[in-house]
Amino acid sequence: MRPILKNKIYLYLTEFFAGMSVMAVELGASRLLAPYFSSSQIVWTIIIGTIMIAMALGNVYGGRKADRDPDPDKLYRRILIAAVWIGLIPVLGKYIILGISAVMIFSVNANYLIWAAFAACMVIFVFPLFLLGTVTPSLAKYTMENLEDNARIVGSLGAANTIGSIIGTFVPTFVTIPAVGTAITFLIFAGILLLLALLYFFSGKGKKGGAVAALILFFLSCAFGHKSNFAFWKNDLTFEGESVYNYLQVEEDERSVILSTNVLFGVQSVRMKDEGLTGMYYDYALAAPLMADAPEKEELDLLVLGMGTGTYGSQCLGYFPGTRVEGVEIDEKITDLAHRYFALPESVPVSTYDGRAFLQAVDRKYDVILVDAYQDITIPFQMASVEFFTLVREHLNEGGVMVVNMNMRGEEDSINQYLADTIASVFPGVWTVDVRGGTNRELFASLKTDLPERLAQNLPLCGDPSLRDMMQRVSGNLVPYEAGDRVMTDDRAPVELLSMRVMDQLIGSELSYYRDLYEREGVRGLLANISF
Repeated sequence: MRPILKNKIYLYLTEFFAGMSVMAVELGASRLLAPYFSSSQIVWTIIIGTIMIAMALGNVYGGRKADRDPDPDKLYRRILIAAVWIGLIPVLGKYIILGISAVMIFSVNANYLIWAAFAACMVIFVFPLFLLGTVTPSLAKYTMENLEDNARIVGSLGAANTIGSIIGTFVPTFVTIPAVGTAITFLIFAGILLLLALLYFFSGKGKKGGAVAALILFFLSCAFGHKSNFAFWKNDLTFEGESVYNYLQVEEDERSVILSTNVLFGVQSVRMKDEGLTGMYYDYALAAPLMADAPEKEELDLLVLGMGTGTYGSQCLGYFPGTRVEGVEIDEKITDLAHRYFALPESVPVSTYDGRAFLQAVDRKYDVILVDAYQDITIPFQMASVEFFTLVREHLNEGGVMVVNMNMRGEEDSINQYLADTIASVFPGVWTVDVRGGTNRELFASLKTDLPERLAQNLPLCGDPSLRDMMQRVSGNLVPYEAGDRVMTDDRAPVELLSMRVMDQLIGSELSYYRDLYEREGVRGLLANISF
């Protein structure tokens, strides 16, 4: 037995850092998967479930292995392997995720998100966490000297693991991921596990070749993985980074600046360098100030819940003189990017807050409230319930208009139908318009029932010809919403499952061409028609 095992502090440190690393890897897993699969409750459930499976199997295997072959070398060899595996995640993880996604797209017809995220978790994270799951039962074997205090020892080991897990929950979220990113977070905790194992193997006689090889692999992981980028096929990003809430990337060309918070789910904010229309849903939402009689008012109070980088607020400032814009954005780093790359005026106040919590904290009323907090499948349930929309109604001036960007237009019984029914239970006047060339749908709601008439009345007052043309398009395509009884409440709002249903429909629709191509021409034909 190596001398270091006589040091009980070292054994408890092994338990402590094993627990810390498990939680750090779990949180890192959510950030690694989010740009590709979203950060919804569904993805979190898959991550937690697969990791708990891995830990349970590791506990069982570790206990049996320690009883049959109580060799500490084998435990620390498992920790060594886990460290190397975790260190390789920043290097290989993104390629594995995209490879699995490609396979699932062509082999799964329903619940794509669940199967792809589950497969990615199983391949990337289960094995190293299974190995770390063997630590507690193995250490219990090595720390017990008699049966008189076995319960105390097991309790102390459990406490060390739990305390490590607590710290491993807070440090990645509030320190390492915002400061240095997900990739380096994986490398930090891989390095801690590696150091524990190296201390063991270099503390006495015995073979050290495996430890040296692990050290070399770790250094290679640091060299190739420390600048890991999620959208690795793009090499001209203006900015790429992470915040407490999001992966962030900014792209720029001669016409526009674009913010994306996910690799695979499109654009979140855009600024046109000519200050004109964007061609996106923001343009359609500009009908709301006209519905609220902006041309007749000296001042128009606008609130944006989900400010992003301020695309809509900046448009309203440009097209409607006298507009006073206020924004709410939960991600402070996005607000920083808004000032840095998207020319959001410093005079526009932006509160770093949850949209619903903000409404509960203020008593001010507005002429227009834009709800733009729904991102791909990630829809905050607390901003999709009848209680939330009632709160919005209470913060509207007389004749005020709420406009909601619903970003996944689907078939019957989709998330948009549930949202619209919920809104219609609060507002008597509800109209929708589909955004051309995309999956977005804009919904306008008010206590007044004459929104189309007010839009038509104010159309001639649009000074900008391009804006007037766009508003004529909106006016001609407005559809009164016929309400149903699919009302969501704080107690029951299955937004993730409803959104996932729409995502399956969208994926099936978008990829039907490539599936047909694959069936006709195989892999070569598919690759010949795909370009990044």
